[in-house]
Amino acid sequence: MAIADTIEAPTRLEGKYGAIVVCWILGLGSLVSWSSMLTIEDYYSLVFPKRRYHPARMLTLVYQPFALGTMAILAYNESKIDTRKRNLTGYILFFISTLSLLVLDLVTSGKGGTGNYIGVCAIVAAFGVADAHVQGGMVGDLSFMCPEFIQTFLAGLAASGALTSALRLITKAVFEKSSNVLFLAISTFFEFLCIFLYAFIFPRLPIVKYYRTKAASEGSKTVSSDLAAAGIQTEAASREVEADDKHQRQRLSSKQLFFQNTDYALDLFFIYVLTLSIFPGFLFENTKSHHQLGSWYTLVLVAMYNVWDLISRYIPLVERLKLKSRKGLLFATMSRVLFIPAFYFTAKYGGQGWMIMLISFLGLTNGYLTVCVLTEAPKGYKGPEQNALGNLLVLCLLGGIFAGVSLDWLWLIGSNEQF
Repeated sequence: MAIADTIEAPTRLEGKYGAIVVCWILGLGSLVSWSSMLTIEDYYSLVFPKRRYHPARMLTLVYQPFALGTMAILAYNESKIDTRKRNLTGYILFFISTLSLLVLDLVTSGKGGTGNYIGVCAIVAAFGVADAHVQGGMVGDLSFMCPEFIQTFLAGLAASGALTSALRLITKAVFEKSSNVLFLAISTFFEFLCIFLYAFIFPRLPIVKYYRTKAASEGSKTVSSDLAAAGIQTEAASREVEADDKHQRQRLSSKQLFFQNTDYALDLFFIYVLTLSIFPGFLFENTKSHHQLGSWYTLVLVAMYNVWDLISRYIPLVERLKLKSRKGLLFATMSRVLFIPAFYFTAKYGGQGWMIMLISFLGLTNGYLTVCVLTEAPKGYKGPEQNALGNLLVLCLLGGIFAGVSLDWLWLIGSNEQF
């Protein structure tokens, strides 16, 4: 009898809705600090003039190499890394980095200068390292659980952008020259909450214990600490797996998993290449500010992207609206290249209404396709393979983001902006 079967069937659903809520908050905490920085790029553009520092583009460019490099190392060693320690390390690093950014802003009184800019960039690099720990670790961990968990986690990621956008609009309405202290204080609180929830609440939920015990019985060594934290011994599972030579021989390597899911990897890569080549750099530095909305224009664009990105991540919950065809996903992803000329001509000749509609559709397709890919790809694999595939897909996602923020600089060619 497998160890997972020692947990009675009725208990497998206990704690499901609690786990969904926790996954949403964990997703929020995975990106809320970085979303705060993206949402208040107008603040950093004032503190660090964009003609010299280009904060809307440079901070993102600093963030991504650290996220991608760290993720590559973690994905390569995924089967040997304890998921609990990995995720807690990420959330703790997010907490320390966000608190450091808050302290830096208070100590310098929001003043600019090259020294302060270097300090901000160093903290942003730490955000990238934390992101690689958390996003890859959580997606891998949730990939062998029910699809609702990973969908909710991804919705939490998008909710961080919607939350910070709403706060930015409110603070701008009340305080025209508000600083980023409020955003960073809220982000610091959420990071601390995520540490508590992941360390003490999530591993003790019955449904989570069931899926992790099942993964351990299938050969996963990454869940040992989480099971120990839940009071479950895994020695029996280890003996069971060691005796099951046939199962060991059938386990796919990371290379085999990648080649079996190349289309999913390309989907995520190109989704984020396109999105990050436009958002947020193009919005802050290449859109006109003389529309009726004036200084509110870019903030409204960012808010509309974040809101529709969040809404779209719930659409796949309706089975009839979920795109499951692998060819269909690839076609939908590649067709988004049409956004490039659409944004160019809309920014140059179109009105603000057309741009708001276009950025909303960018967010809609980004969130929807991301959830469809990450919930469909793990199906049909064992727990250890699902964990490994989740890490590989996040690596491709981060690779797409890095390529996108690099290509975003091409919008400056022929513009009035100078390096």
